[in-house]
Amino acid sequence: MSEAPEDLVEAATVVRENAIATFSGFKVGSALRTDKGTVYAGCNVENATLGLTVCAERVALWKALSEGERTFTEIAVVTAAERPTPPCGACRQLLWEFCGDIPVYMVSTLGQRATLLLSELVPYAFDKRDL
Repeated sequence: MSEAPEDLVEAATVVRENAIATFSGFKVGSALRTDKGTVYAGCNVENATLGLTVCAERVALWKALSEGERTFTEIAVVTAAERPTPPCGACRQLLWEFCGDIPVYMVSTLGQRATLLLSELVPYAFDKRDL
């Protein structure tokens, strides 16, 4: 699989600094590319209830969807963890439903990188075919 495109990683790295991670201290940035080449970036936003916290991947996805985008080609997720961090289960589900089997570039600011197809992260995904 190809290396993470640096423009996508850079967009996720930059937006990560806007994260509101008051409780966990775990800042995440994500950047999602459309089939037209447009990049939508998002960061995680925590709040006191914790249950209403929103992940960076969902912020990027919702920004793109709200602008009318419907076809996506790849996503980058950037953290400062020791190992590359994959999207959580809720993000995997939404990415699968709206993006399909795209490459997920997981990047740590400490130098570690990994790339998987979304189908590798969600091997038995639930979607409209199951309804």
